[in-house]
Amino acid sequence: MRRGLLWMACLALVSVLGCASITGRQRPSFRDTCVKSQQFGATRLDFPVAGGKGFVILPTKERADGSRPWMWIAPTFVHHPEPSKEVPRDDHGWICRQLLANGFHICGVDAGESYGNPEGRRLYSRLYELAVREFALAEKACLLCQSRGGLMAYNWAAENPQRVKCIAGIYPMCNLQGYLGVARIYGAYGMNESQFRLCFHEHNPVDRLWNLAEAEVPILHVQGDVDKAVPLQDNSGELVRRYRILGGPAELLVVEGKGHELCPEFMQNRALVDFLISQSE
Repeated sequence: MRRGLLWMACLALVSVLGCASITGRQRPSFRDTCVKSQQFGATRLDFPVAGGKGFVILPTKERADGSRPWMWIAPTFVHHPEPSKEVPRDDHGWICRQLLANGFHICGVDAGESYGNPEGRRLYSRLYELAVREFALAEKACLLCQSRGGLMAYNWAAENPQRVKCIAGIYPMCNLQGYLGVARIYGAYGMNESQFRLCFHEHNPVDRLWNLAEAEVPILHVQGDVDKAVPLQDNSGELVRRYRILGGPAELLVVEGKGHELCPEFMQNRALVDFLISQSE
């Protein structure tokens, strides 16, 4: 009787172990589920992020010290119906190649035209969790925001200063004051214009700098002095001015005669790349 029970127990154990082994073989790793392609001469992995679309571009050269810095680009538009509007695109190639060759991973998540709204911030937090857990990236990300991407990057950073290494900006939108009547912006927050005017300060980057300054997150912006889409003084100028008053480290590089455009002065800016690399060391 005892011998029979022992035999049955052994069979049950073998069965469980066998099932576990099969299950283990059948369960792919997170990376195995990613869609692989090439961009900027490097391997790119695309994957879903809480219903959105995210990506990681792997460095072309790993760092000898084993560190895994990453640059997070905002905005990101993945598989856009108009390929010319996808971000990152060829215009970002020079910056991205410099960083990839210096051991950076490049990441992003498509939050749509969120203009820094709470839903987009939650999606950003989900990408951060995946980047750190599944790709073992550094606990602090280097943010690169361009134009309206400034609203998304700064609003997330204001709520997650402990997750931010530095912020670099290319003519970033960071002051909602001048856009209160723009329907696509207040509509992204699910409000009408009058509702948005009452609470926009809660979502306005220049009004949310205290946590970043307290954490001493370094900031560098590059912007032209004839930018009509994102006026210099109201945006980068005002953010840097307030940030310095709060004691935060910030620098603004003004490019004379340039506006809201894609040109070498912005898209091949050595000071911007050097800033990101230096902050990751």
